[in-house]
Amino acid sequence: MEKGRKKAANVSCRREKGTREMEDDLTDACTIMSYNILADNNARNHPDLYLDVPWDAMRWDSRRRLIIREIRHWDADLVCLQEVDRFREISAEMKNRGYECSFKGRTGDAKDGCATFWKSERLRLLEEDSIDFSEFNLRNNVAQILVLELNGTHKFVLGNIHVLFNPKRGDVKLGQIRMLLEKANALAEKWDGIPIVLAGDFNSTPDSAIYKFLSTMKLNISLHDRKQLSGLDSSDFGLYELCSLLNYQWTDEEVRNATGYSNVTVARHPLRLSSSYAMLKGNSSNRGHQGEPLATSYHKKFLGTVDYLWYTPGLECSRVLDTLPMGALRGTRGLPTREMGSDHLPIVAEFVFMEPTQDDSPQEDEAEQDDKSAQAAGTAKHIYFSSESDSSVDAS
Repeated sequence: MEKGRKKAANVSCRREKGTREMEDDLTDACTIMSYNILADNNARNHPDLYLDVPWDAMRWDSRRRLIIREIRHWDADLVCLQEVDRFREISAEMKNRGYECSFKGRTGDAKDGCATFWKSERLRLLEEDSIDFSEFNLRNNVAQILVLELNGTHKFVLGNIHVLFNPKRGDVKLGQIRMLLEKANALAEKWDGIPIVLAGDFNSTPDSAIYKFLSTMKLNISLHDRKQLSGLDSSDFGLYELCSLLNYQWTDEEVRNATGYSNVTVARHPLRLSSSYAMLKGNSSNRGHQGEPLATSYHKKFLGTVDYLWYTPGLECSRVLDTLPMGALRGTRGLPTREMGSDHLPIVAEFVFMEPTQDDSPQEDEAEQDDKSAQAAGTAKHIYFSSESDSSVDAS
């Protein structure tokens, strides 16, 4: 037991390594954390996912202290949480640390939701909207969309979403994401085309069709099986792909879920998105497909990346928080641990505001855009958050 505890403690230290290569006093920089904190109710309802986790590491009072300590340590200006079912407890802790908050609960039998917190001394809420996907026959997930102002000067839209997990319902996942992007864009246009940041658990891997949809603005769903859209299904459908005469079967309802129209098989969205971690691909061994982290979540049935921070022109990602090496992560045998309070790792990125450009050229071909994005990512430096602050601060 003691041996396992020491190993986990070493893992925690490795997560905090990094080098600070920027000025500390960047008044126009905004740090944003996205963190799925594993709802207490969900953890208790799915014990099969946490068979190797010590019982005391699953207790909410223990996990709450670790989650708050993690948030406090990285001291982000904005904190986007998913799977929040103890909102009063979390919000009380955050308000004591100078944050204001907004919460959107899921509908039906679900007890959790999305919560967004912002430092009142730096950020001001200008407008707030939300999406209850059950109103559109897209399950009972939710999303938040906020318009915020940094230091009285820079305005931007922030989206916070927890996408449906079900690997087989790629049509619903795609529909939820598409709707978030459309509504975030509409709000940004209302405020004179301000930039957008989208945070959350997208329940889709970097090698998935849904990731491609986010990065290229469109996806022909007729070329994909809906059960494989998110990359979370491990089934092998390669045999079908060899047969050019066989089309994947989509019902009219599934097509409507995915694209918004029962007779349109190409899903589209209006945003030119970049992923914060992918665009800073460089000298880290923890990068995987598309330059994303190798893993942001780990439990009995999944080890991989599903959490992202996307952004539009007008912002530039200047540094990110590195994630655990795969060897160290596997050594935990699954999250949470006695040192990490959730089955997800937090991701953090710092954004700086850029001067607007006149580049309004039409969207490029998907393959051409992928090539250019890869070239841009390959030349970027990977800059990490440092661990100069005290990680042992008491969060009780």
